[in-house]
Amino acid sequence: MSARWLHIVGIGEDGMDGLTPATRAVVEAAEVIVGGDRHHSLAANITAERLAWPSPFDALIDQLRALQGRRVVVLATGDPLWFSVGARIGRALPPDQITYHPQLSAFQLAAARMGWSLADVETLTVHGRPVEQMIAFIQPAQRLLILTTGAETPTQIARFLTERGFGRSPMTVLASMGGTEEQRFDGVAESWSHDVPAFNTLAVECVAAPDAALLPRVPGLADELFHHDGTMTKQEVRAATLAKLMPMRGALLWDIGAGCGSVAVEWMRAARYARAIGIEPRADRRAMAAENALALGTPKLKVIAGEAPAALEGLEAPDAVFIGGGLSEESFAAAWAALRPLGRLVANAVTLESEARLMALHAAHGGQLVKLQVNRAEPVGGLTGWRPLMPVTQWSLVKR
Repeated sequence: MSARWLHIVGIGEDGMDGLTPATRAVVEAAEVIVGGDRHHSLAANITAERLAWPSPFDALIDQLRALQGRRVVVLATGDPLWFSVGARIGRALPPDQITYHPQLSAFQLAAARMGWSLADVETLTVHGRPVEQMIAFIQPAQRLLILTTGAETPTQIARFLTERGFGRSPMTVLASMGGTEEQRFDGVAESWSHDVPAFNTLAVECVAAPDAALLPRVPGLADELFHHDGTMTKQEVRAATLAKLMPMRGALLWDIGAGCGSVAVEWMRAARYARAIGIEPRADRRAMAAENALALGTPKLKVIAGEAPAALEGLEAPDAVFIGGGLSEESFAAAWAALRPLGRLVANAVTLESEARLMALHAAHGGQLVKLQVNRAEPVGGLTGWRPLMPVTQWSLVKR
């Protein structure tokens, strides 16, 4: 077993005084301490070589590897494995070389200040990440604890809430929790006007107005929530499609013929950290997909220009593939070859020509074939009648 030369220490606003005696001894015995300016100030008066976070931050792993053989401490805020640097280091270095020393996290402190049970709260971070990703979590009666990006973040989130009919939601910013300079700012989203410190945690209790937008994370958002040109996977078919694609935590979807991105966006909303790459030849539709991704809380949707199979070359292997346009034997073969074991592939066809190709693929490869027919009630003069949408033939299979 390798010697545990690297210690990742969570530290709070109370600095060295808040550490257990054993953890304090580890920090005091360090030869090298790595952290941000704030972390170094919380652990002052220790005779160790001091290193700042590297730039770019991804160089941190190489920096740490070069220090192996010395007594190294990395200082992080709170719990180093909860939306913090410890998780990144742990993915890159062998676990038997690292010892973690957790401190109370900002989430735990914020929940205690608010009197909220952590089991009933969504914990999010937008620190160093697009703020728009919190939009997917705006739900009636939902409590959110959010690690923010900076002083401007609460105002941005207040705007997101207000625009979606949640303007009456109480908001609380908590800063310097556990220290002598702890601060608290209370307000509501629609009138939020506080100037707050850059390093803070935001608590939101979502309160929906009668006309609030309902954006569940279960697939099947209303068509009108998407900017589209009429060519899109409609709500009912989209819900059935996502059910067969089976979104899972951290999984990657290829959305071939992405159009306005409705399937990719709903895939990313449906599971934590789910990712998607949309492949779309038309620039106007790529622009719509990017707009929808921002508006619906999936700003990390990647949309690339091109057509399958050529555009698939070099992409990260997917966990699921949706072919909504450009179905061919060649595009299927390329997608199927790249798909990970237990990956899911779903292809939808509307025209007779694409249905014929889909049925031939089903005959050759198996899977499940279904016909989806949706009728929507619409006005017919002064009365109401059923108006059918174009039927969709759907083929799905799992790679085993």
